[in-house]
Amino acid sequence: MKPDLTTRLIAEALGTAFLLATVIGSGIMGDKLSGGNIAIALLGNTIATGAMLVVLILIFGPVSGAHFNPAVSIAFAARGELSWRDCAAYSGVQIVAAFVGVWAAHIMFELPVLQISEKLRTGGAQWFSEFVATAGLFLTIFGCVARAAQAVPYAVGLYITSAYWFTASTSFANPAVTIARSLSNTFAGIAPSGVLAFIVAQMAGMIAASFAAKILWPPER
Repeated sequence: MKPDLTTRLIAEALGTAFLLATVIGSGIMGDKLSGGNIAIALLGNTIATGAMLVVLILIFGPVSGAHFNPAVSIAFAARGELSWRDCAAYSGVQIVAAFVGVWAAHIMFELPVLQISEKLRTGGAQWFSEFVATAGLFLTIFGCVARAAQAVPYAVGLYITSAYWFTASTSFANPAVTIARSLSNTFAGIAPSGVLAFIVAQMAGMIAASFAAKILWPPER
């Protein structure tokens, strides 16, 4: 029996909050312990985020689908696998929970709760990176859902771990994550001026992957 909407929204809220607490918290910890070595800080940020994604998808996937990402919810609504009403609810909860996750990380590291990032992430290379990162994420999701559903948690975690390193933007690939990271002036932040372009690139990547998925994995008749 499919859980009711309230239960699914609780799962989406908890998962998204923990995801952002991990992204921001591991970035702060890596930055503090790396002695100024950005590569080491990024490695710590990467491993923690990829590992946490596997855990969160495993525990919340059976409840809500473990979207934690408005672009994912929109894509599944467009495929007819989530109602648009539920999609709107999912997306709103994901964004609010992302803020909570950021603020929780700040509290854990004794930083001011309310911050605005000053870290500039802008330009064609960054935007194209977000397009590629998001398209790859959705191909990973759609491909696994079509042929190996049990592999989704591991494939998504491994993909994001890799995409941190092969994209210039470090693979945000998530509008809720992007918005929330603008509220943290820490290692993983993004200045608010860069948010809109990142989200546009992410949505373009999602759309491109959705069309590709229809060709690669057509629905079974």
